[in-house]
Amino acid sequence: MQTTPQKIIRFDGADAAAGGTPRPFSKAVRAGDFIYVSGQVPTVDGEVVTGGIIAQSEAVIANIIAVLKLADCSLAHVVQVGVWLDDPRDFTSFNSVFAKYFAAHPPARATVQSALMVDAKVEMDVVAYKPV
Repeated sequence: MQTTPQKIIRFDGADAAAGGTPRPFSKAVRAGDFIYVSGQVPTVDGEVVTGGIIAQSEAVIANIIAVLKLADCSLAHVVQVGVWLDDPRDFTSFNSVFAKYFAAHPPARATVQSALMVDAKVEMDVVAYKPV
């Protein structure tokens, strides 16, 4: 059985949770030509962004852009997106932000409601494709 070589993508010094505890997951992993970005929430410097779904959606996408940049990718390389919304009534507002960033290269996407988030209204993960 052949395995796909993986490369862990990390932020310098920023892969620990608050208090310095190592996270049990990577920000992203490159496996072959695919980059799998872990779920990103609307945080800046470890604090949840205040405001509604629009401000939080902008923050989540900014965090995704930062992680993709570490893998020498951009939103144009994203082929699949998973979205978790705290409140399904936020779908239209979230979608208006999403459309600003993905109009030129719309990826496949699934959106579901999740009650697991505390203070965050949205979380997103992405899969990008960029041949090595």
